[in-house]
Amino acid sequence: MTPRPPVPALSPEAGPGPAGTLTDLPCPVAVTPAAAVARRPVTGSVHSTDMSIGVDGPGSRFVAFLAGCPLSCLYCHNPDTRYLRNGTRMSADDLVADIARCATFLRAAGGGVTLSGGEPLLQPVFAGEVLHRCRRELGLHTALDTSGFLGPRASDALLADTDLVLLDIKSWDPETYTRVTGRDLRPTLEFARRLERLGREVWVRFVLVPGLTDDPDNIDGVARFAASLNNVSRVDVLPFHRLGAAKWEAMGIPFPLADTPPPTAEQVTAAREIFIARGLTTV
Repeated sequence: MTPRPPVPALSPEAGPGPAGTLTDLPCPVAVTPAAAVARRPVTGSVHSTDMSIGVDGPGSRFVAFLAGCPLSCLYCHNPDTRYLRNGTRMSADDLVADIARCATFLRAAGGGVTLSGGEPLLQPVFAGEVLHRCRRELGLHTALDTSGFLGPRASDALLADTDLVLLDIKSWDPETYTRVTGRDLRPTLEFARRLERLGREVWVRFVLVPGLTDDPDNIDGVARFAASLNNVSRVDVLPFHRLGAAKWEAMGIPFPLADTPPPTAEQVTAAREIFIARGLTTV
């Protein structure tokens, strides 16, 4: 496979730039004075919302897909959420109001709300406001689906309002991780250790891609790390699929793994057994 070009680092100075570049992303931290923020509604870029069962946290979930992501994963099934401009500007008030309409059902179904994307921590103020209000005002279980790459943007207050973190650890081997995402693995591991210190429950997510992430040593590395944390309650081994290929085509971008087959049932079972051998619960 052709080596991936380097991806530029996020920068606080990033401003308007050509479409499709990381200058399309915001500053790492909101710089607006707190008093000014208090005078106007918190807003964010929301790509879409959906309902799911069991895969985005326990029970039935209201899932909000926030726009924008600093990673460029080869197997991304939501490439249409990559940039902030891919979403619709929406206030936290309006999103929470949409969630509130389902709150009685979500509580009865043992579910809650999940912020996904994209990468929710690209919009930490908006994400934190929505999580806070869903948990404190609506009494809903809250979950954050993240790669952990932008973990430093998550304040302790945001994480205190997060009942569950769905943490995507895409590879243990650093070179493979960079090949898959265009980014560095270290921030994800540091974020995982921080979540352990804060006592936040974690479900680790690992995508099994034949010929890319399926080396047994790579899988065992993720398993050893997950088992070393006392807050990981579950590991989801997610088989690679090509269901997002049509989105890549619609965007006029060749799907990088178009020729990669999904893993067989036997390969998925073998990967799960590696996690189980480390004492972890898998699905």
